[in-house]
Amino acid sequence: MHTFPQLRKIEQKYGDRVIVVGVHSPKFPAERETANLREAVLRYRIEHPVVNDRDFAVWQRFGGRAWPTLMFIDPEGRVIGKHEGELPFEQFDPLVAGMLKEFEERGLLHAPASTIALEEIREPARTLSFPGKVLATKDGLFVADSNHHRIVFTGFDGSIRRTYGSGEPGFADGPDERAAFQQPQGIARSGSTLYVADTENHAIRAIDLESGLVTTLAGTGEQALRPGTGGPGRSTPLSSPWDLALADRLLYIAMAGTHQIWTLDLDRGAVAPFAGTGREGLLDGAAGEAWFAQSSGLTILDGHLYVADSEVSAVRDIDLHTARVTTLVGEDLFVFGDQDGEGDAVRLQHPLGITGHDATLYVADSYNNKIKRLDPGRRAATSWLGSGAAGRADGAGPSAAFREPGGVCAGVEGLYIADTNNHRIAVADWTSGTVRTVIGD
Repeated sequence: MHTFPQLRKIEQKYGDRVIVVGVHSPKFPAERETANLREAVLRYRIEHPVVNDRDFAVWQRFGGRAWPTLMFIDPEGRVIGKHEGELPFEQFDPLVAGMLKEFEERGLLHAPASTIALEEIREPARTLSFPGKVLATKDGLFVADSNHHRIVFTGFDGSIRRTYGSGEPGFADGPDERAAFQQPQGIARSGSTLYVADTENHAIRAIDLESGLVTTLAGTGEQALRPGTGGPGRSTPLSSPWDLALADRLLYIAMAGTHQIWTLDLDRGAVAPFAGTGREGLLDGAAGEAWFAQSSGLTILDGHLYVADSEVSAVRDIDLHTARVTTLVGEDLFVFGDQDGEGDAVRLQHPLGITGHDATLYVADSYNNKIKRLDPGRRAATSWLGSGAAGRADGAGPSAAFREPGGVCAGVEGLYIADTNNHRIAVADWTSGTVRTVIGD
């Protein structure tokens, strides 16, 4: 996902002199479906053709070994370069510029690239667009309306009471109607302040709920290219912060881009790594030695910080008293599925959200289109909502249907669900498990 913004800059700078073709070679079963790929194209605002290489034919033809891999092809169709891993714009740009200069001197650049119709023009206007996370408070719901680049405050009846952010992607502080976010995700609240993980701006923002003023607490707006050591919030680069959890003036940050958990000390204004070395994988132990993989959901319950660790399809447990990491369910980067049970028998598929209620964890098992209950003491997981088939339906238990839910939050009346690819917020009654739509077209 970090490659998309870099490619977008290249496309914007060079226009039709450079043709970008995306090849989607999926890791997870859910990613093989073209309908799900289309949703990803919309969610990440991709404006070039994308091939569904579900059988890895293109991957094998070009000798793919890592996600992402960039192949450079000259105007005569010859492969002239290959780069494995992410490539920041500062390195990407001179590479492309040098190639174009050579091709122009050799007279190889001729007709401009043909244009394509974007998928987004086929999309209707929506109240919400790919909402990533939801926060239930006693006053109402705060929704990360991610692809509208704003935060929405609604009543429990779904009526919109206030919005924060202009609705255009950007990085700007100021009054609520002029401030700008870029694909915000996780949100947390303390009193009259709302904290926002502004994911694509690689920043942590704060909203004064009384005045509507938006300020930046951490992050420079540029992505950290490697795990850092921390420092003053405003001068320390972050990498795709995806979710937040707050305890005792310490804001925990799921730093998905560096496979770590960080903290922001709200009194000192300083950020620091808390858990994870930055190596992608699954390894338990002391917080500073553990491995995570694109952690995307956080919740605090009974002195433990629980992590939805998406790329290893796992739920991790960080004891906040001992700072040790253990795994409740999940095994490795390439071990996933849809299996209830206990301990090592449990299988999830790319979970993005997690919350706690009455000593039970609730997990948005995103690629399985389900909400699951997890007993942390027994390490026992059971499917609660959804059948596993992607769809959109209210109803009880397995008769409800979701499409890649990305966030969950425990409320007084029930479990609130950010049903991301259905562009809605739903709520499930704690007792009956009956799901109803709160807001969303």
